[in-house]
Order: sequence, then C-alpha cells, then structure tokens
Amino acid sequence: MKSGRILLVDDDEAICLVVSEALRRDGHEVVTATCLAEQRRIREQFTPDIIITDVILPDGNGLDSIAELRLSSPNLPVIVLSAQNTLSTAVRATEEGAFEYLPKPFDLDELCRVVRDGLSRKPQLERKPADAAEDLPLIGRSSAMQEVYRTIARVVPLDLSVLILGESGTGKELVARAIHDLGPRKGRPFIAVNMAAIPKELIEADLFGHERGAFTGALQRASGKFEQASGGTLFLDEIGDMPLDAQTRLLRVLQSGEFTTVGGNRIIRANVRIIAATNRNPVELIAGNQFREDLYYRLNVIPVALPPLRQRGDDIVLLAKHFLAQGASQGLPSKALAESAAARLLVHDWPGNVRELENLVRRLAVLTREDVVEARHVEQQIGNREDRSEEQTIFAGESLALVVEQHLQRYFSSFAPDLPPDGLSHRIAGAVDQPLMRAAMIAARGNQIRAARLLGVNRNTLRKRLADLGIDPALGRPIRK
Repeated sequence: MKSGRILLVDDDEAICLVVSEALRRDGHEVVTATCLAEQRRIREQFTPDIIITDVILPDGNGLDSIAELRLSSPNLPVIVLSAQNTLSTAVRATEEGAFEYLPKPFDLDELCRVVRDGLSRKPQLERKPADAAEDLPLIGRSSAMQEVYRTIARVVPLDLSVLILGESGTGKELVARAIHDLGPRKGRPFIAVNMAAIPKELIEADLFGHERGAFTGALQRASGKFEQASGGTLFLDEIGDMPLDAQTRLLRVLQSGEFTTVGGNRIIRANVRIIAATNRNPVELIAGNQFREDLYYRLNVIPVALPPLRQRGDDIVLLAKHFLAQGASQGLPSKALAESAAARLLVHDWPGNVRELENLVRRLAVLTREDVVEARHVEQQIGNREDRSEEQTIFAGESLALVVEQHLQRYFSSFAPDLPPDGLSHRIAGAVDQPLMRAAMIAARGNQIRAARLLGVNRNTLRKRLADLGIDPALGRPIRK
C-alpha cells in the first residue's frame, strides 16, 4: 500500500484526532490545520499528497479554497468533508474538482479507502459548467440520502442514461429534474412521460409522433415526446409497465440514435438524454419475461436507488416542516409542528412515502384549528380502525404472541390453498426487527449506547443491525437548527 503525506483541515479536535490516528495506522504522515489561513501557512513548508478539508471553517469555506489549490497544485486530490449533507454541497464539491465528497458522520474505513484511491489515481479536476443552486427540490440530510446526492453529483455533467429505482412516492421525478436542471442540458426541455398512463396502442405515437392519416383519428401530423424533448431530457416514468413490443422500438432508438414517426419515412436524429424510473424490480421483470434484458442494460448505465421514507430518519420531520412552510406560502393556514407530532410521524411506516407525507401535512394545515400541530392531530389523520383495534388489544393485556398469531392466520389464508413462499421465519424476524430497532433509536433519542442497553445487545451488534436494515444511526437524534 502506498503511503502519503496528508493535510487534514478541520476545526473539530475530535475528528482530527480520530482521522489522524486511522491514517497513521495506514502508514501515512498526517499534519492538521484548524482553518484556511493555517492550511496556507503549513503548505509553505509541508507538501501534501492529499488534502482533506471540512466545508465550514472559522475563516471561510473549504470549497472556496479548491480553486486556489488548483492554481498552485492542479493534480492535488482534495477530499471534502461536510456536515451540511445537502445535494447542493455534493454537487458544488464535484464542480470545484474535489476528488471525493464524504458527508459527516463518515465511515473511517471508507475515508481510508478514498485516501488510498487518491494516492493511486489522478483526480478529475476540470470545473463542471453546472450551477449548483441552493434552492433544490431534494430535501434531506439522512445517511440514506447521502449516496443519492453523491451519485447525482457524479452523473450531472455526464450525458449518460440513468435508471432511478424506488417505491412509489419516493421522489423519482424530483431526482430526474435535479439531474436535468444541474446538467449541461439545463434550459432545454424536460419532458416527463408516465408509461403506465398511456394506452398500449398509443405508446409509439406518443413517443415518436405520427403523420397525418397514420391511423384512424390522425387528422394532422403530431410530434412525439422524443421531438419535443430535443436537446433536453426525456423522463420515462414507470418504464417497467411498458409493453414488450414498445420496448423493442425504444431499444432500437437507443441503439441507433434515430427514429421515424408512425406512418413516416423521414429519419429523425434523437438528441435527448434518457432518464427512466420504475417502482418495480427490473431483475424480476426480466426473469418473468416482462422486460427486455438488453433494454435494461441500455437504461441502467447509472443506477440511482432512492430509499423509502421510513428509512430516512429525521428527514421525515425536515420534510414535514418544509411542506408546512410551502403550504403557508401557497395560501394554506400557517402551522408549527410540535415535538410530539414529530415523534408520531417518525414511527409511521409511510407506505406512500414522501407523497403520503406531503398530502398528510396539507390536510393537517387545513384541518387543525390550533396554530401548533400536536401528536393527537397526526393520529386523527393517519390512525385507522384496524391500527387502533390492534393497539387496544396489545395494551389491554393481550400478548404480542397472540397478535402475531392472528396476523399469521390472515397471512396464510391469503395464500390458500397454497403455502406462502419459503423462508417465512426469516421474513417474519426481519419484519419485527426493523420496527423494533427504529422504536428503540427514537426512544433513546439517537443515543446508540442507550439504545443498545435498552435492547440488551452490545453497541457493535446494534450498529451492524442498523446498517443491515438500512436505518439511519442518527434516527431519533434532535435536529440541530
């Protein structure tokens, strides 16, 4: 392993100590600085192979220093650390030419790996043309969203196909728009098409256009979505619902870069960036002969996996407050969110994800008479009879085992006369484990030591289970303003 000279710039003494020890164990020489001025003084006598810098420093912004560093050392890799954890920070770090961006809290092993990569490879330091606006549609600082931000930041300047995977309501179109708005095609059309909403017989005409008389009712020529999006981005939502014959035509266009209208002979050059999205599992669709494998590989050049809202921790509260403020700016009654209401939102499963949360918040803004939304108001809107009857059964003294048994009876009945798929024990254990972990973290207010004691496990076991279940280790921690 190649060792190097590392300059670490961060005013947090604890971070400097932990990171320095980890890097020195890997054989690197480490010098630390607490501000930009000190970083400049140190570099007069110390020539680093890599600089690791925080964004917010006492005397300025670490991102602003990258341009200065490039003038004197154009091939010097810069690794950016940030507690801001926003899409705009990730995008700007990439624009400025950072070798890598890691949101705080970061994994030490990953940082050490990035340092090794930086010592062995030349970074890409060309400044990207995109303008990272602060007013971006994606909201959230959870660890689950950080990989999404980093992927978006990397793909923005590249004219490659993107496949966005995620449950309904997770914000797939918002991600597609962010990629378009931050990229070189910004200012050109962004055309969104819901493939599930177009009748099968009209899909080709809708995508590629048609000539007059091409079919009954075609009274004049009409351009398709490929023409309308020329120079911009074509977003194919719910691509998993596209019929196989239409998939074949789309594949030909992606392969050749050309198409003809329905009933036409003139070849038209396709000048669009394709971003597709689906809430279904493409691999399962391919196995069931419902989706072409070759089309999947054409679309899945850059995959972006969106986490469900239930795995995003305190992002739920951030989003709820955002939707309340947004509603007030649009004429809805202005409301504040009480801590009790925030806690109740955190324990909901959110099967409808962000879309469900937005609709709920708008109902709360309209239907809550008081100026502050409390837990009871949330409960009135998301509680239902079935939920309340089960809760009453548990808290009336009935055992959890009885409730599970009743659930299993209904579950087995839904498959009758067949049996459920194999592996039931593992699925049931997983279904119980995730809400248990979430409830413990929320009750302990994000304190992992306290949560581990509560569950009767050691902290390492807790951290592994949180990672395996995709639960934010900061879940339940009070949001810092």
